[in-house]
Order: sequence, then C-alpha cells, then structure tokens
Amino acid sequence: MRLRSLGKIKLLAVLLLATTLPLRSEQEVSEPVTGILGAFGDELALLEQSVADPQPQQILGIRFVAGKLKGRKVAIASSGVGKVNGGVAAALLIEHFKPHEILYSGIAGSLNPDLWPGDIVIAVKTFQHDLGTLNPEGIQLRGMRNPVDWKPNPVFFDADPGLVGLAESAGRIIELSRIQTSRGERSPRILKGIIATGDLFVASPVKRDELRRTLQADAVEMEGAAVAQICYQFAVPCLVIRSISDSADSNARSDANEFMATAARNSSVLVSAIVERLAKRNY
Repeated sequence: MRLRSLGKIKLLAVLLLATTLPLRSEQEVSEPVTGILGAFGDELALLEQSVADPQPQQILGIRFVAGKLKGRKVAIASSGVGKVNGGVAAALLIEHFKPHEILYSGIAGSLNPDLWPGDIVIAVKTFQHDLGTLNPEGIQLRGMRNPVDWKPNPVFFDADPGLVGLAESAGRIIELSRIQTSRGERSPRILKGIIATGDLFVASPVKRDELRRTLQADAVEMEGAAVAQICYQFAVPCLVIRSISDSADSNARSDANEFMATAARNSSVLVSAIVERLAKRNY
C-alpha cells in the first residue's frame, strides 16, 4: 500500500513539473532552415551582413553563421575552394543544422559564348567533369557509388524543381549591378543552364570549348556538383547559383579578379530573393 502511494506521488510530481515547463511553439519545433554555402568569404559577405541576430560558431574549424535572413532561418558557411572542401562543408551543414534545402552561391567561368561577366546561371544540372575513367580518348564520366546505400550516383545531378522555379520568379524582379565589359556597360542576364564542376581552375580555351562542345555546359566552377552529390545522397534539395566572373580562357585569372565583386554580389542578390520567397511560402 505504501509503495503504491509513493508511485502516485512520483506521478503527480512528474505531471506538475511538465505543466510548469515552457512549451516550444510548433514554429520553433518545425521552422525550416535554409543552408547557404560559398567557396570563400567574398562570395557570402553580402548575405552574412544581412543576417539578423547572427550567431557564429565553429564546427571542426569551419565557421558557420546562423540567424535569420529575410525572415527565414539560415545557416551560412564558406566551404573553401574545391570539391572536397565543398563536400565537407555540406555534410557538416546537413548534420548540424538539418536544412530543408541548400543553396550554393558564387562565381564561375563562362563556357557559353553568350554569357558575360555579371550574368547568372541557375543550374538545372551539375556534374563533375573530372570524375570517371581516363581513357586514351579522354575522360568517360561516371558517378561513384553512394556509401550510404552503395547504389551508383548519377553523372548529372538535377536541381530541385521547386527551387529552380523560385529562382526564376525571383530573377524576374531583382535588380542586378550593371557591369562594364569590352562590349560596353550592360545589364546582366539570368538564365538556366548546366554547370560543370572540377578540381581545376579552367583558364584554357581548349578545355573550355571541350566542355561546351561535348557536354553542353554553360559554366565551370570547383564545388557545386560535389555539394549536389552530398545533398543527393542525403535527400536534401539543392540549387547552385553562379554568376560569371571570367571566360575560362587565358585571361581568366585577371578577369576573375576584376569582375569578382560584382559577380559575387549579383549571385548573392538572387540567393537573397530566393530565401525571401522561401520564407513567404514556408516552402
């Protein structure tokens, strides 16, 4: 009888404690997070400066900034240059912040002759141009096996259609920085395209023309498809946004230095507009 009474007292104590604890709202429990990555600080500076109540933190040496951007919870980080660095940052972001989607923002070299500095490519597909089997005829592209389920990854990673649609709608109303080129001052354009990723800074018209001719790629960079692969393996929607800084030719280094700031800003403006739409639609 005494043991039963003690049991009732303990149960009452637990119920009393539960009623005094503050309840987390449904929004606090389920409010989605958008992950945003870029290779280096200059590509993300505008976005980081716009974050409300920023909360920097180090995760295995990589600096993340959490907070709110345009009313949406975000986690932003510079991955570093290259596919391995991009993949590591994406994995850490997914593990620690559980993002609803990941956006990759930054600059790229143009493979499409119709693209000029400041123009933006919304990547409907990304692929790794240096991943596969090297034959005498060249590289035969193939996807590596996913260590999660050991199934082969695709060669081309499709962007999330919903994110592509948001990017297109955002692109129709944003104002991009005009840019002075050899064709004179021009207003940058936004188009959908295919982006090639590799651990090479392409400054070769031969390689540029090869990627364009054989794979119909529009731009080339060094992280996007690696991040898309990590997102694919962990079922996280992903979209890569790149603004053109150079033409991937012999002048690529000098052009990238000249146009980097404007290109990075334009990419960030589009990403910010996408985030605003995500917040309004609770996508």
